[in-house]
Amino acid sequence: MRFSNTFLDEIRDRVPISAVIGRRVTWDRKKTNVSRGDYWACCPFHGEKSPSFHCEDRKGRYHCFGCGVSGDHFRFMQEIEGLSFPEAVQQLADMAGIAMPQPDVQAERREKERATLLDVMEMATQFFQDQLQSAAGARARAYLRDRGLSGRTIETFRLGYAPESRNALKEHLASKGVLKEQMEACGLVVHENVPVSYDRFRDRIMFPILSSRDKVIAFGGRAMSPDAMAKYLNSNETELFHKGNVLYNFSRARRAVQAQAKGRDGEDATVIAVEGYMDVIALHQAGVENAVAPLGTALTENQLELLWRMSPQPVLCFDGDGAGLRAANRAADLALPHIKPGRSVSFALLPDGKDPDDLVRQEGRAPFDKVMAQARPLAEMIWMREAANGTFDTPEKRAELEARLKQMVSVIADENVRRHYQQDMRERLNGFFSPQRGGRDGRTAFSGPGRGQGGMNGRGRGGGQGPGFAGNSARGLGVSDRLARSGLVRGHQDLPALREVVLAITIVNHPQLLLEDYDEIAAIDFENRDLQRLWSAVLPAAATAGANLSREYLVGRLFAEGFEPLVTALDQQVRNARLWTATEQAAAEDAREGYRQALSLHKRTKALRIQRMELEREIAAVIEAGDEETIQPLLRALSEVQEEIVRMENQEAIIDGFGVMSGRVKGIAASHGS
Repeated sequence: MRFSNTFLDEIRDRVPISAVIGRRVTWDRKKTNVSRGDYWACCPFHGEKSPSFHCEDRKGRYHCFGCGVSGDHFRFMQEIEGLSFPEAVQQLADMAGIAMPQPDVQAERREKERATLLDVMEMATQFFQDQLQSAAGARARAYLRDRGLSGRTIETFRLGYAPESRNALKEHLASKGVLKEQMEACGLVVHENVPVSYDRFRDRIMFPILSSRDKVIAFGGRAMSPDAMAKYLNSNETELFHKGNVLYNFSRARRAVQAQAKGRDGEDATVIAVEGYMDVIALHQAGVENAVAPLGTALTENQLELLWRMSPQPVLCFDGDGAGLRAANRAADLALPHIKPGRSVSFALLPDGKDPDDLVRQEGRAPFDKVMAQARPLAEMIWMREAANGTFDTPEKRAELEARLKQMVSVIADENVRRHYQQDMRERLNGFFSPQRGGRDGRTAFSGPGRGQGGMNGRGRGGGQGPGFAGNSARGLGVSDRLARSGLVRGHQDLPALREVVLAITIVNHPQLLLEDYDEIAAIDFENRDLQRLWSAVLPAAATAGANLSREYLVGRLFAEGFEPLVTALDQQVRNARLWTATEQAAAEDAREGYRQALSLHKRTKALRIQRMELEREIAAVIEAGDEETIQPLLRALSEVQEEIVRMENQEAIIDGFGVMSGRVKGIAASHGS
């Protein structure tokens, strides 16, 4: 049901947040100041030895500086107790001595419908479990036995079997009074160009997927037939299930991590992300109960956030083959922008051709524990990917490696962590290209991870500065010093590309464009951090103004928030480049046309860079596999993409035809000293 802000605020006022949290933690006497309502404790959400979990009664908020969790009274109860929001409100209202408000009829109806769908999913789970133990499930039981699963493990994970029938589940649920619409809403039956729905899962071993509150919200099905179109099939997106927001075995693994942290005083309290259902189940049977898995796709940002809610440094474990290494690299790219002090990831790479299921089934837990003990930090994974199997026998190739590493590190949002990564990569490069490795001419051929001074550790003995991340001359035209002095940019190497400047300053000067196509423009992903900060101020200001948005209002808001030096410098940069459609004086039609051209080029360039990155990874995998026949087409494709990127980056005529509609180009140019 819905609750008014007044009612929720009354609960917060009557019950200090320290009273809510204090039931589950022990406050640290040294850091806590009770008289000020300032409390510190070891975080209940992840294992730690020193208190980094903080709450303030005055603000009614908590935050852990280790794992990053934060929230209020209600969020804490939801996360720590596994309650729904209405259940958390009920408990806190009881603590406050406040009567619950009368329910909203429509909201209550929706909640009941959702609860009913959960009931239907539970019925389906029990049906699949029963079918596994029936005569129809004999082949599925034999398969699970061959995979080494015990009866207890099968029961723990509630594994089942969907019979080879188009309507077995449908008829069973119908006999229980379940409506066709409810089955469809749960994703249990489907239509495919036929008037009558039929069972989505047929002749498959069924893996129930649970929510954070241990309710079945979806299924994964493993085909028994080798001719099935999809080996694994998940439920479709439903009211209950959003694949990118769920981890398989999340709730059970979270309890294991909490118990681990409590039992070992925070030592080794981590969560392990593996690739599949069977990996999770096999590890659990071997005694590794803190494993989860994404649902048949690459790890998403939301799933990564779930991992960080359990542990400040989850271990991402990937199969020991080319596909596993590519998945690890994608995960590294996903995590890199979001790391910060006390929050990162490690990577455990299994022996080639092995997955966790194979390893623990054939050799027991010990080899897997050894793999976990050798997990590599994120910085090492980045270094390995960029430097492994490369030949850097010319200054140009060494400079290219340095540029790639610099680009990789630049996406880290946290300034302190970014600085330390820059230093780490400098040290690796210095050791890698030191005279001790490559001789006096600096020739170096990197032949694989872990070899010599510049291998995986990358820590050479060579001192001095050597190759690093020294800034290049600014790309801006006459504005670099001004930007640096403003404090809104942090050096010449951080100056934005001209195309990005056009995209940002055109909206500042012509904010009506934002109203015309808000969704597309709001979604622009700037590479430059200062433009990211500017954008994060532009969008809320535009949303606040609504239809009354004007340049005067927007600029006033930006200047008030300290962006005046940056906005002024960006405006001057486009004037120096004679990109008049981005200036305030341009006619609306010209600004719109120029913006569309710049945005199109921006999207195309970004797509090409992503394509280049994927090709480079494929080439690395092919080289590793020794497949010489496949390498040549990939190299040709990479060359073509690189040539197109260079062509795009060298294209100076970003905007064509200025003044065609307004006819004011001469006046503007003259007025600005053109």
